[in-house]
Amino acid sequence: MSDSATGTPPPGRSARDRTAKLLSGALGSAILMILLVAAMWAVEIVDYVENGRLDRFGIVAHDPDGLPGIVFAPFLHAGFAHLMANSVPLLILGFLAAIRGIGRFLGASLVIILISGLGVWFTSPPGTLTIGASGLVFGYFGYVVARGLFDRRALDIVLGVLVAALYYSILWGALPTQPGVSWQGHLFGLIGGIVAAWLLRRRRAAY
Repeated sequence: MSDSATGTPPPGRSARDRTAKLLSGALGSAILMILLVAAMWAVEIVDYVENGRLDRFGIVAHDPDGLPGIVFAPFLHAGFAHLMANSVPLLILGFLAAIRGIGRFLGASLVIILISGLGVWFTSPPGTLTIGASGLVFGYFGYVVARGLFDRRALDIVLGVLVAALYYSILWGALPTQPGVSWQGHLFGLIGGIVAAWLLRRRRAAY
């Protein structure tokens, strides 16, 4: 009797299924990040046409009216140079963050945006306007690195080590060393990524 008749998958099928699932996830992650960054560029083009009027919808520290900016700030940038500086790391780190599933990625993004935005709102000097996707960049960095520690899957550990080795220098951006740069957004984005990795970690069965 054949394996298919007994319900046992043929040798190698599970490996092929995992590979196909990984490739499908990678394709979906790439498309999602391209669309996300394209949306940011579209917003910045509109903002340029409007002479920067959209920037006022960013996070205004300690101002209750500035709280909605927590959601809008990642899509707003102070010019095309600012957006360009965020686009490449956002594409790479976001792709790696999303490769394990779009649902988990969206959940992680929400946690990062909320923690980063609230951290900026509470700790920045009153009235400070903060915009940009840097909080997401730092958040995805923290998420990918911490995911390997919490999930302990071989692929996640390898990705975490590679990201830590290649992007460790961005951690200096979480310190108050550069005037005019929101180190608060970087720091709390990083914290948000680590928290998201813990909240969305793979649950292990107890025996």
